[in-house]
Amino acid sequence: MPVEVIDGTPENLLPSHLQKVDLKYLQMGCDQANKYFQGTVILSYPLTKLVNGTEFFKIVLQESENSCSKTSTINVLFFGRLADDCGKVVHQGDTMVVAGFNVAKSPSANEDDRHCCHLEVCEDAGSAVYIYTKPSTVTASETASMPVAPKYTYTPLNHLKGGTIVNLYGAVKFFKPPYISKGTDYCSVVTIVDQSNVKLTCTLFNGNLDALPKIYKIGDIVRFHRIKIREYNKQMQGITGIGFASLTFDGTIGAPIVPRTSSKSYSFTEEEQKTIEELRTWAASNLSVCGPTAKLSGVQPMLFFDLTCQLVGKAEVDGSSFLLKVWDGTKCLYPSWKVLVEESDLEGDKVLIRRLRNLIVDILVYDNHVKLAKSLKVGSFLRIYSLHTKQASAENQPDVSYVEFHLHGGTCYGRGIRVLPENNPDVKELKAFMDSVNLTESQNVESMSSMDLDGIFGSLSYQSYSQRCQQLSVTVLTDHQHLDDTALKTILNSSVPQQYRIRAKLRTFKPEKLYQSVKLYCSKCNSLQEVPDGDDFDLMLRDCAATAPNPEVHNSLWYDSAVWDTENQGQRKIAVHFVKHDELLQEPEDTLIMVQGGTLKEIRKLSRRFKCIIPVRSTKEDLELLDLSAPFLLQGKIWHYGCKQCSNQKTIQNLSSLAEEEPSWEPTEIARVLGIELLQYVFVMKFTLDDGTGALDAYLFDYEKFFQIPASEVLTSSLLQEKMEMIMNILHPPGTKLDDLPWLECFIRSYNVKDGMEQQVCYQIFDTMVAEDVI
Repeated sequence: MPVEVIDGTPENLLPSHLQKVDLKYLQMGCDQANKYFQGTVILSYPLTKLVNGTEFFKIVLQESENSCSKTSTINVLFFGRLADDCGKVVHQGDTMVVAGFNVAKSPSANEDDRHCCHLEVCEDAGSAVYIYTKPSTVTASETASMPVAPKYTYTPLNHLKGGTIVNLYGAVKFFKPPYISKGTDYCSVVTIVDQSNVKLTCTLFNGNLDALPKIYKIGDIVRFHRIKIREYNKQMQGITGIGFASLTFDGTIGAPIVPRTSSKSYSFTEEEQKTIEELRTWAASNLSVCGPTAKLSGVQPMLFFDLTCQLVGKAEVDGSSFLLKVWDGTKCLYPSWKVLVEESDLEGDKVLIRRLRNLIVDILVYDNHVKLAKSLKVGSFLRIYSLHTKQASAENQPDVSYVEFHLHGGTCYGRGIRVLPENNPDVKELKAFMDSVNLTESQNVESMSSMDLDGIFGSLSYQSYSQRCQQLSVTVLTDHQHLDDTALKTILNSSVPQQYRIRAKLRTFKPEKLYQSVKLYCSKCNSLQEVPDGDDFDLMLRDCAATAPNPEVHNSLWYDSAVWDTENQGQRKIAVHFVKHDELLQEPEDTLIMVQGGTLKEIRKLSRRFKCIIPVRSTKEDLELLDLSAPFLLQGKIWHYGCKQCSNQKTIQNLSSLAEEEPSWEPTEIARVLGIELLQYVFVMKFTLDDGTGALDAYLFDYEKFFQIPASEVLTSSLLQEKMEMIMNILHPPGTKLDDLPWLECFIRSYNVKDGMEQQVCYQIFDTMVAEDVI
């Protein structure tokens, strides 16, 4: 029978003539008649028919976690009767063995990051399929028709590899409540950690809000199934894909282990319960789970905190702001504002609102939070994250101050709103406390915690501040959030040096050709220079290639040498010197080589294979570096240069000191032993900022923080150039009037620069980056 559904383990029940093959050994053109591949079904597609009427079924198998293959997943295609049979009995999580398959090139490998080949399975080719389930008491015929409760393997965070799809457990270190992305999906960002102390940031998308993890606080435990891992900037990231599923658990030690999920079908074992308990214990000792939570009675001006509360009223204020009236059973000790709305616009029990008037606070939410705020049901329990209290004064009574509550636009610092279910432990505790509050006593107390100027629906002018809060900023601050905004007019009339927080619009920027913003910077002499042209480097290499390598300097104690003759190029010779460690050559991806006589095209080809390349020439006695007009080191597509003025070059022999240790071949270390002052790639741009009160020019001097793009990689990556252009089009949309431009929130510092005999005041942007929503 071509398809068998069996209780037991594959090793015990497979035919003895079959030999297991790993993904890394799969290749086209080999006889696979007596070979089998084993994996877990992580994804299956609907059974369908090809144009010729042949039944067709596709699944994705994942190799075991013990695999040393670079890619752990592969597409498997079933044809004919096998497709029909497998389509009826295969479930995600099944262990499957495929025998007697054909190997063919996968046309989708570049898109799905799976193996470059796929397996083709059909009865005519003698293929056989074995589907293994857990032993049970049901009959064999019943086994073939019932879903199998799969046993999942979970990968520790320190064992993740790019291009794989894995299952994970972790404790939440940071999260952003779900928000509407640039498209139609909801998005949530979650950073998790486990006992390995490795963290993983996951960006999760889904069109269904309930399908995203129901995370309520730092320290919650999450389980992710079939999450895709990719590597970006040498860090692992998790992203959702087809088949992604999640469970969330309270991270409190001793709390009931009850999963939060909208799914009606999921598996959960006793072994996983033990995993959760171990993570809870570890997180309690190693993770700061105490977030900035506060009661209304404990809030102070200029505070960012998380508030658990009940919604008693809501109203739309204007198109970009929305009013929430909430309480938590305690009384704010400071006078708080009351926002002007028409009584007819306020949704909620008016009698209850009046009874709670001394305990209620008004919260204005802005921009991307408005849509969610509108959908909230009066009476629901909320957790509002990164709520901001700000002290202000009444316009007609400057001596009277009060507290404003704002949930600003954007999602930085986890800003957002989450509805809590009735069975949440914090909600139960809050309800019990609210039931104990004596509302009669509260009503009789003369309230000094409410700016009730004109009754419960009275007015309080908040426009001057809210106009600056209502529009979503396209940049965010990375520090100093406690500082207030300063008008540019004030800055222009202030002494130097100073530091300011501002909110302004980008009127113009230079250079307009963004690739011209990348410069080379020396931190020692503070000089800037243009990045040299590759053609000049190629000419220098060709000049060096005219001189044959000196065989007297080949093969030393710390490097081995090899020489090749080029064909039809005037007997040009290329010498490659392979640096050793402990007198042994390393793997190419870990090896530094020194190249003499190679062209730019040849060196670029070598750079794809070897970790580092140093272009050299030979003298009568030794190898030496080229002139510092050329890069002294190449790592992949990144060329590293040295400062001519500040470098004090040493002999190439100094590299041997690095080779003696376990070499990492970091550019800074190589530059140090060679006496080179390493130049750094930086973005240098001039922004003209305008906030309506004035305008000034501020310089952006940044390595990778502002755009979150490494300056060292932009010139060689068309994708990064397109990304940078897209970002600038968002910061300054072409053809847009000043009033319609987005706001930038920035820190700037003022400083003096000598221009001849005169002092010139300049401004520089710092501790600012483009918002993640924009990127």
